Amino acid sequence: MCCGCFGMGTPRYKHLVDHIYPNSPQEGLVKNNMEKLAFYAISSPEKLDRIGEYLLEKASRDISRRRYGFVKIAMEAMDQLLQACHAQSLNLFVESFLRTVQKLLESSEPELQILATQSFVKFANIEEDTPSYHRRYDFFVSKFSSMCHSNHPSPETLTQLRVAGINGLQGVIRKTVSDDLVENIWESIHMDKIVPSLLYNMQDSRYEKDSENHEPIVDDCDIDPPSSAETVFRELVGRAGFGHVDSVIKPVLRHLDLHGLWLPNTFAVHVFKILMFSIQSQYTYTVVESLIIHLDKNSKTAIKIRTSIAEVLAKIIAIAASDSVGPTVLEIINSLLAHLRTSAGRQRPTGHEQDEEQLYQDALIHALGEFAAHLPNYQKIEIMMFIMSKVPSASGGNRNLAEKDIVLQRICLQSLLMVSTKYNSVQMTQTFPQSFLEPLLKMVTAADCDIRLLIFRILHTLLDRHDNYCRLTKPTTDVNNLDLVLVSCSRQDAIFMHKFGREFYISLYESLELENNDVDNIEAIYSTLALLLVELYSEEMVLDFLIFILTIQDLALTSTLLSESQMYNLHILVISLFALIPKIIPLPLKDYADKIIETRSSTSAFHLLPPMEEMHTVKSETPVPNGCLLEQSQLIEILQSAGVDAARLSSSPSMLPGATSLGHRHSWVESAAAMKGSVTDIHSNLDSGSSTPGIQRKYPNEDLTFEAMKRIISENPDAKREREAERQNQLYETFRTTSFNELVTKNIIDDEETLQATINEIFSKLNADSRIISPSSESRLAVTSPQGQKPMYELLFPELFSY
Repeated sequence: MCCGCFGMGTPRYKHLVDHIYPNSPQEGLVKNNMEKLAFYAISSPEKLDRIGEYLLEKASRDISRRRYGFVKIAMEAMDQLLQACHAQSLNLFVESFLRTVQKLLESSEPELQILATQSFVKFANIEEDTPSYHRRYDFFVSKFSSMCHSNHPSPETLTQLRVAGINGLQGVIRKTVSDDLVENIWESIHMDKIVPSLLYNMQDSRYEKDSENHEPIVDDCDIDPPSSAETVFRELVGRAGFGHVDSVIKPVLRHLDLHGLWLPNTFAVHVFKILMFSIQSQYTYTVVESLIIHLDKNSKTAIKIRTSIAEVLAKIIAIAASDSVGPTVLEIINSLLAHLRTSAGRQRPTGHEQDEEQLYQDALIHALGEFAAHLPNYQKIEIMMFIMSKVPSASGGNRNLAEKDIVLQRICLQSLLMVSTKYNSVQMTQTFPQSFLEPLLKMVTAADCDIRLLIFRILHTLLDRHDNYCRLTKPTTDVNNLDLVLVSCSRQDAIFMHKFGREFYISLYESLELENNDVDNIEAIYSTLALLLVELYSEEMVLDFLIFILTIQDLALTSTLLSESQMYNLHILVISLFALIPKIIPLPLKDYADKIIETRSSTSAFHLLPPMEEMHTVKSETPVPNGCLLEQSQLIEILQSAGVDAARLSSSPSMLPGATSLGHRHSWVESAAAMKGSVTDIHSNLDSGSSTPGIQRKYPNEDLTFEAMKRIISENPDAKREREAERQNQLYETFRTTSFNELVTKNIIDDEETLQATINEIFSKLNADSRIISPSSESRLAVTSPQGQKPMYELLFPELFSY
């Protein structure tokens, strides 16, 4: 074919374009002529825009004439030119290309729409050398989104159209996200179309079909709309920066709300897991925050929807925990606690609604626990302290709380328990900071017995470092079958018990005094004391522990507030703890424990032996037969035979807590705490002459004479140190062996006698001074009092009253 047949005035680029078309569209693009056109475009890039315009013109004419075969040839030629040319003038050609694609998309033929999408995707994968400042993709976003919602009657065509729309959206995302100079795809006007379109295809997948026992229409993942949509959604989320995450999440939440996809929440969980795993790790917490805010906005919606949202939160929150930092952690925890407080503050429903509200609270608590589970230990401690600060507590001496506060108290403690189950205790000094332990032990005496049980469960979880709790849930005297894991007490744990053992014992004792204790409460106290003994055992704490269980026994004998069954349960508590001591600490107490147990069995005092019961049946002649109690003298004798200094056990029962009023109960522990620890501690605390009965503090350097100084210089330093050590040992033995009553007697001074003696001494000195006043002074002090006597101050200080 010669060039003359096209006319002498036809430009060369048109000749080349015309030659790529065959006589019949079935023959396809003429490859040789296409290569000539491509070479011409590369050689003369300034002609690209004209080539594009001419191809657009021919394609538009073929579309109007329904010559779809030639339309395909035009699109194929444009695709090849895009791939071959990488010049600055390519932008002008791209405009013609995009207008051609738009023409095809505007047609009603699915075949042309699919063809246009394929060409657009190829274009999207090309990296352009120069950016375009004026190019817009509004039409393509809208058109591809509408294709994602296609409802074509043919299933095969419907699938192809939806996949084409999804791929088209992927092309738009790739073309715009990486270039800041083009239109911002993250604007809500675009995200409100893209995200729902992807989610619409994702929800029409196995998550819905499996529940109805249907199979997907197409098995090939390459043309499966749900799989394609999920891939594009992951890519979109992965490309989102810090300021764009919210632009993706808001349409997701809106779509789930409008389509009622929270119930059931299978699809919602799947979507949010995609968000959490696809988003950049440092931004995962923003997804959690957005979901919590959405829960705020739905605070007045149906309880089932709120519960479902909370369940979704619980299943994804752990993913964000590992990448969260301090302020973010507390902010998320505070938000969850705020929702729990709001739930507790609602008017308490009845029946089925109450159960649903409980499910909502459980879901939030589970979310809180899952979040804490993936945090380091130090952050878990901070969370527990933060939760503890939110727990309502009774003010003043009133132990009773309002019903709303009790509900909130229970919810907060359940949250605290959930976090404590995720904590791994290593050292008690780190597990129980003072600011956390004090309010925790304070609540051991809460008025509500269920609240006390929650506190004990928290203590059990944090104290149990070696999984011994499961073997110590019920009091028992058959300790030989207890397979306990015993680890020697570390120095840090010994310091912890030295510092806080008193607080534990006092709080547990006060809890035992409460009248509404049931079997579960007393068993919980048994578990707490047993764990203290097992996890923090040392020979130094044995005497404190024995004193405490003797105190409990004294309470069981003398209390006027507890019922008979409660007192019997206290006796069971005492013997169970006493039988546990020789298994843990090598002391010869086992035979004595077996003897008491045998006596209780032989005298039919089965109500004093495990198990504990709410109502005991007394079969013995007396409630507490002879020989069924721990005897203080017997314990002292056994301990002394084993080489243990049991002087502290010699205190009379009246000195133990329970025999005195609550206000004086602290004295026994204070004295015990003073006796614990090293000799150096006692010396540093008690080494003062004014507080040492029977011992005069002497200082060798008080007499500052020449002989005294000579003696100090010539004295052997070793002898001086020995004399000082002897004095300190004497002081130590005095406080160890002297009874409490004797110490009190020696330190009590009769104020009245002391005052009288001091006044007499002062006056005697004054009289002596008045007798040595000179006559000249008397003459100058001629003024006398009305009684004829001069005031004493004038006699002593005449210069102050001279006239």
